[in-house]
Amino acid sequence: MRRSQESAFREFAAARMGHLFRSACLLTGGDTYLAEDLVQETLGRMYVVWGRSSKLGNPAAYAQTVLVRVYLAHQRRRSTGERPSDEIPEVSETAERGDASLRLTLLDALRKLPAKDRAVVVLRYWEDRSVTETADVLNVSSAAVRTRSTRALARLKVQLGGSIGEFAAH
Repeated sequence: MRRSQESAFREFAAARMGHLFRSACLLTGGDTYLAEDLVQETLGRMYVVWGRSSKLGNPAAYAQTVLVRVYLAHQRRRSTGERPSDEIPEVSETAERGDASLRLTLLDALRKLPAKDRAVVVLRYWEDRSVTETADVLNVSSAAVRTRSTRALARLKVQLGGSIGEFAAH
C-alpha cells in the first residue's frame, strides 16, 4: 500500500472507530472486550482491501457490513465452553440512575436475542438501514429481515415490560 493510501486509511479508521465500537457493543450485548476485538478484526480486513478502495464505493457502509459479518462469524465459531450470563453484575448506585440504567436494561435485552436477530435490530434501528440494505449485509432475503425484525422487536417488548421506546417508532 502506498503512503497516501495508508494515510487515508489511518484517517478513515480514526474517524470511524468510535461508531464501529458503539455498533459492536450493541451487537455483543455490552461486551466491550469482544467489541474491541471485532472492531480490530474489521479494521484489519478493511486495511487489506483499502488499496482497492475505488471498488468499495462507500467505505463507511462497507466497514459496517464487515463488522456485522465478523460478529456473526464469531458467533458461529464461539467455543462451546463459553456461557453468557443471564445476570448483570451489581453496579454502583450512581450507575443505576438515568441513562445508564436504561442502557444496561437494553443491553441485557439485546444480549438475550439470538445473534442474527440482534444483528437485524442493530442494523435496522441503530444503524437506521433499510430492509434491503440489512438483507444485503446479512445475505438473506428482505422477507427474512422483516420476519426477524418483527420477532426480535416482540421479544424485546416482552423483555422490557411492554414498552420499547424508540425501537417501536421505526
